Amino acid sequence: MLDWTEQYRPKKLSDIVGNKKSVRGLFQWADAWKRGKPSKKAVVLSGNPGIGKTSCAYALANQFNWTPIELNTSDARNAARIRSVATAGATHQTFNDDGSFSTTKQGGRKLIILDEADNLYESSKGARSSDSDFSDKGGKRTIVETIRITSQPIILIVNDYYGLIKGSGDALRSLCIHLKFYPPYPTEIYQLLQKILSLEHVHADAQVLEHLSQGCQGDIRAAVRDLQSLCLDKTYVTMDDYRALGNRDHQRIIFDVLRDIFKTKNISTIRSSMFHADEDPNLLLHWITENLPKSYPDPYDTAAAYNALSNADRYLGRTNKRNYYGFWSYATEEMSLGVALSKKSQPQHTTYVFPTWMKHLKKQKMLHASEKALVEKLSINFHCSTNKISSVYLPILKIIIPQEPLVAEKLAKELRLTDDELKYLGFTDIVKKKLDKRKETKKDSDEITKNNTLNEEKKEEKTNLDEQKQQSLLLDF
Repeated sequence: MLDWTEQYRPKKLSDIVGNKKSVRGLFQWADAWKRGKPSKKAVVLSGNPGIGKTSCAYALANQFNWTPIELNTSDARNAARIRSVATAGATHQTFNDDGSFSTTKQGGRKLIILDEADNLYESSKGARSSDSDFSDKGGKRTIVETIRITSQPIILIVNDYYGLIKGSGDALRSLCIHLKFYPPYPTEIYQLLQKILSLEHVHADAQVLEHLSQGCQGDIRAAVRDLQSLCLDKTYVTMDDYRALGNRDHQRIIFDVLRDIFKTKNISTIRSSMFHADEDPNLLLHWITENLPKSYPDPYDTAAAYNALSNADRYLGRTNKRNYYGFWSYATEEMSLGVALSKKSQPQHTTYVFPTWMKHLKKQKMLHASEKALVEKLSINFHCSTNKISSVYLPILKIIIPQEPLVAEKLAKELRLTDDELKYLGFTDIVKKKLDKRKETKKDSDEITKNNTLNEEKKEEKTNLDEQKQQSLLLDF
């Protein structure tokens, strides 16, 4: 069976999922080649793996009828290899697919694609390495030279942009256009998965597609491959099939990293664990800081470990301040090996927990989102500005709602407020219980009133019957 990631690879730029701004920038750069050589003859596409960078490059080549020439990490990418393939391709004319010759003036071009270009290593020498040298020596320097003399468009694809431009790659800052790719939204991935299912004539529960599009963390390639695994020999996919596949558990990977740091002192094991985790060092720092006190019972071990964490935090701060990601390696060494080698006593067994600070941050973000949505709704219905709602009406409503829950119920019904928006106004569980109690009291009161009314009606009916009976006796007399 053909891999769906290849079978359904986008054929033109409009088919790319997400990153519309970057895709538009790439199209404008490619379109400039029709009018000659643009000021910047190369583009760097950066972003996480699996979000569509390589697919975007090939879609561009297909849309503009350019012949793609690719080098990736599976190839030898030393200076000699790059010069023989990329440089030669970038400076010569091209042939069409049917074998006919097409000059640049006639629109015939080649697209040089260097995938994972940030994995090139540097060397002060070696720009003239032999073809048998399978290292990446001199690679960056040769790429810079190629871009300067190229008559063909070049795309560099990287995961870490700063890994590309450090050292001898610094010249690439001014030579290339940098287009950043971000993970697409789950809704965009959901629509792609729906389209693939339609073409494959397979049906699936909506929940399956929701879990796939959200659980892949923006990795389109992973979502498509998981979908293909689920659809194998099936015409209908259920949630039971999805549960059998299993979810991509990034938290479990972090737990493995914590276990290696806190339980061992094996340097190679810890480095391997950190490498395969592929997580942001800032996130890992919060995880380690939160779980350190429970893991190291000895106060001296804890103090030494916190000293290593403070050094890691210092390097991360320098990374943000100077915009130089070379400090990340120092930070990761301090937070992993520094913490691991700080322990002298036997570590304590504990259950690792999610960082409290991040939980608080998430809660604050949710509150801010609820406030923003609530202010917009109130602004429309109260016919005044959002500033006035925030400064005047919200403080008043926060006082009224807890005291008068019936007002909250009426307001929620008329404005269609969500539970989070009501909670922001002070409609807590206690207030809800108060409202339910008032409703129950009102219901009992209404029931008593209804019974009294019925009794009065019965008495009145009995009185009327007695009067009618008396009148009939008088008439008989």
